[in-house]
Amino acid sequence: MTDTAAAVDPATYAARLTTADLAGTVPELLDAPALRWGVLGAGNIAASFSDGVRDRTAGSIVAVGSRSADKARAFADAHAPGARAHGSYEALVADEEVDAVYVATPHSHHLEHALLAIEAGKHLLVEKPLTRSVSESRTLLDAAEAAGVFCMEAVWTRFLPHVAAIRGAIARGEIGEVRTVIAEFDVAFAFDPSHRLFAPELAGGALLDLGIYPITFAHDLLGAPDTVLAHGTLAETGVDDHVSMILGYDDGAQAILHTSSGASGGAGARIIGTRGRIEVPHFFFGPTGFEVVRDDGPSWTFTSPDGEGKAYEAAEVARCLAAGQTQSARMPWSDTLEVMAVLDEVRAGLGVVYPGE
Repeated sequence: MTDTAAAVDPATYAARLTTADLAGTVPELLDAPALRWGVLGAGNIAASFSDGVRDRTAGSIVAVGSRSADKARAFADAHAPGARAHGSYEALVADEEVDAVYVATPHSHHLEHALLAIEAGKHLLVEKPLTRSVSESRTLLDAAEAAGVFCMEAVWTRFLPHVAAIRGAIARGEIGEVRTVIAEFDVAFAFDPSHRLFAPELAGGALLDLGIYPITFAHDLLGAPDTVLAHGTLAETGVDDHVSMILGYDDGAQAILHTSSGASGGAGARIIGTRGRIEVPHFFFGPTGFEVVRDDGPSWTFTSPDGEGKAYEAAEVARCLAAGQTQSARMPWSDTLEVMAVLDEVRAGLGVVYPGE
C-alpha cells in the first residue's frame, strides 16, 4: 500500500466504507459489558445464539420463553443452564431480570413478538429478516423509537472478524474500486409444504430466509441499489424457491446474487475490483476465511477465529446499550429498511404474496 493510497477516502473504493474500516478489526468480545438476555423462541438459531453468548461473551441467558413450558425447560437445560423457563412469550418479556430480548421465532411472527417486548420496555435483537416487509419493519421501528428502546436486526455477518478484514482490505485500496459483488446461498431442501421454507403462512421462501444474506452482503459495500432485476421460480405452495438478482448502481457497480431452497449450491462470494479481487469460497455470511488476490502485490489469506459467530452481534448490543444508544451504527435502522425494500421489490416481481398482505 502506498502513501497515496492511504490518503484516499475509503468511500472511493466502495460507497459504504469509511476511515473506521481501515483497521480491519472488530472489538474483543469479552470487552463488551455483561448483558442479561431473554431468548424468545427455542429453535436451532436460538440455540446457537445462546451458546455463543454463554461461551464467548460476558453476558448470560437468564430466561427462555416458548409456547411450551417443557420445551423452554429442555432448551434452558441444554443451552442456558440456570435460566428461568417461561411457558409463554408474555411471561418472558415480563421477566424483570431480562435486559434485552432476542426474538428467534419464524419471521412471520417477528412483528407480533417484537411488539410484545417493546410494550414491556425491553431492548431488542430480532433475527433476520426483521419482519416480512418494509411496512412491517417501519411499524416495529416506529414503536421502538416511541418507547425509547434499542432495536437491531440480527444480521450477524456485519460484526464478524472476516467481514471487518474484508472491509479493511478494500478501504486500503488493495483491490481498487469495487465494481462487482457476486454472492450465492443455495441449499437443497426436500419439498415439504409444512416446512417454514415452503409455508406461505410462515413467510416462507428462499428469498427471506437465505437470499437476505447475499443482498445484505452487497448492501454492506455498495449501499441501496438504483435498479433491481430479478428472475425466479415458485414452489407448489406459491413461495419463491429459486431466485437470481442483479442490483445496479448509477456509478456502474453491480451485485449479482442468487438463492435457492431447492438446489445444492454453495455459499461463496467474490468481490471484484479494478486492481484485484477477494475470494470467499465458503460460508461468506458466517465465520470463514478469504483470499485477497492483488494485481500489484502478493496475495494473502485470512482465517476467522474459532467459536460461535453470533456472539459478535450480542456483544454489539451490549456495547450500544452501555453507550445509551437505540441503534447500532454498524446495523442502523436505515440499513434494515433499505434491504427490506429490495426484498419487497424482488418478491413483488416474482408474485409472492403472504397471507394477510
